[in-house]
Amino acid sequence: MATLKETALAYEQKHVLNIADLESFDVSEPIFIRTGKDEDGKDYSYFVLIRDEEEYRVPDGVMNDIKNLITANAKHEKEVKNFSVEKTGEGLKTRYSIITLD
Repeated sequence: MATLKETALAYEQKHVLNIADLESFDVSEPIFIRTGKDEDGKDYSYFVLIRDEEEYRVPDGVMNDIKNLITANAKHEKEVKNFSVEKTGEGLKTRYSIITLD
C-alpha cells in the first residue's frame, strides 16, 4: 500500500486544456458535457472534446461560432468539417477566432 507521501509526490492535478490548444479538429468528433462548481459552490456545465485521453474545453462562444459557420455555409450548399481556433487574451478578455480549414 502506498503512503500519503508517495501518493502526493506522484500526484498530477487534473486540468482541462482549451480547444485552441489543438492544431485542428473535425466537427464529427464526439463532444461530452462535464460539470464543475464555481467559486460560490454553484454547479455549471461545459463541453469537452477528448483526444488522446486529454480533455479540451470548448467555450460556449466557440460552440456558438461553429454553429453559425456551419449554418451559413449550409445556406450556400457548402459543408465545412475541419476547424481551428485561435485564442487571444486571458480571463474575461479572452477572444476566440474560428477558422474553417475546408
